[in-house]
Amino acid sequence: QVQVVESGGGLVQAGGSLRLSCVVSGIAVSVSSINWFRQAPGKQREWVAIITNEGNTNYADPVKGRFTVSRDNAKNTGYLQMNNLKAEDTAVYYCRVTRWPSSYWGQGTQVTVSS
Repeated sequence: QVQVVESGGGLVQAGGSLRLSCVVSGIAVSVSSINWFRQAPGKQREWVAIITNEGNTNYADPVKGRFTVSRDNAKNTGYLQMNNLKAEDTAVYYCRVTRWPSSYWGQGTQVTVSS
């Protein structure tokens, strides 16, 4: 059974940093892609970043240069390092782990940025 658990969210002032974790069990992150999404109140869920099974990364324009996605294969965990946070980054953040053809979501972690 695959489980995906996010953690690391919290309340931070604008300009601050947080690192989100996505702990995975049941499949290896080394052969999976990890996508990060976020959903702000009253808005649709939006894609934030990806790290592919080959280690390639890509980011949505609003977070480019501020967020960094990575993974630790030994810990079977993905990470989203978020720097220079802005009020508009406030959202619930989710990771989605995909090993084709299946995808697995976590329950999300709340990030609140105060201005």
